[in-house]
Amino acid sequence: MTGGPGRVVILAALVMAGLGSCSPAARIAPLVCPATPTTDQPGQLIDVPAGRFLMGDDVYADEGPPRHETVAAFRIDATEVTNARFARFVEETGYVTVAERPVDPAQYPGIPAAALQPGSAVFRFDSARFDAGNPGTWWTFVRGASWRHPEGPGSDLNGRDFLPVVHIALADAEAYARWAGRRLPTEIEWEWAARSADAAAGNPGRQPSEANTWQGVFPARNTGQDGYDGAAPVGCFKANGLGIHDMIGNVWEWTADPYRQTRTLTVAPGEPGADPRQPGVAVGVIKGGSYLCAPNYCMRYRPGARQAQDLTLGASHVGFRTVAPMP
Repeated sequence: MTGGPGRVVILAALVMAGLGSCSPAARIAPLVCPATPTTDQPGQLIDVPAGRFLMGDDVYADEGPPRHETVAAFRIDATEVTNARFARFVEETGYVTVAERPVDPAQYPGIPAAALQPGSAVFRFDSARFDAGNPGTWWTFVRGASWRHPEGPGSDLNGRDFLPVVHIALADAEAYARWAGRRLPTEIEWEWAARSADAAAGNPGRQPSEANTWQGVFPARNTGQDGYDGAAPVGCFKANGLGIHDMIGNVWEWTADPYRQTRTLTVAPGEPGADPRQPGVAVGVIKGGSYLCAPNYCMRYRPGARQAQDLTLGASHVGFRTVAPMP
């Protein structure tokens, strides 16, 4: 990893940004951000009806083959889980996230002890070390980076209560969901909700986003035409047809499913997902793209898009939301 010490596993995990060219992104008009919420209770849940739809897409090989899936009714968070909501969970339970824990050397044989430090992946563009073919030149493993310190030591959550919590590993998202009496959405549920539970809509995925993305040439310059250079406070952009905010854009979101390279492959119960681009790394599925998706780099800001993510590695653009059964 250039630009600083980091675990070897991060080299493979850098594909999480999503590779490939894509159509030019239109300017996305943000709403005026809502006033500070009056409660720190877990956020509003939106009812998602049962249905059957054609899941997947054909832009990248791992999105297909498109196939029909049936979904039972459920409820989903109207927004991504915020720093304020996650802080309440931590305060009540004493939970320590994966990024804040010491690293088990047995998990990473041969890695220098100096690299086995708590931390997470942070997006940092540096023109002096930039290599267009190497995502490792705009991602850095930062010791001490975590949900509390999003850019690393010296950064904090001041003024960020209603930004989506990031630097979240799968276990962290699952722990929060259990505390809240909920769970993570399956990949099928997530995609159905992102499609506004509208089977007749086909694949609406060629629009650039429903929330903030990167305007300009990634990773060198973000013009911020949508009002944000990074993640936006939740609910600042227009909701989809069900009233759900920020499913496409803002931050990637964890699902409950292990990753497999195509949907024709199966994963046995309890078996971790696998991605040939990340050999030896257990991976899950993240969906929705993020504020780092750009016209010249990423076309994963679509309901049918998906990405493999190292289960143990957080990043400055990975968060989550939860689901619950219908009452």
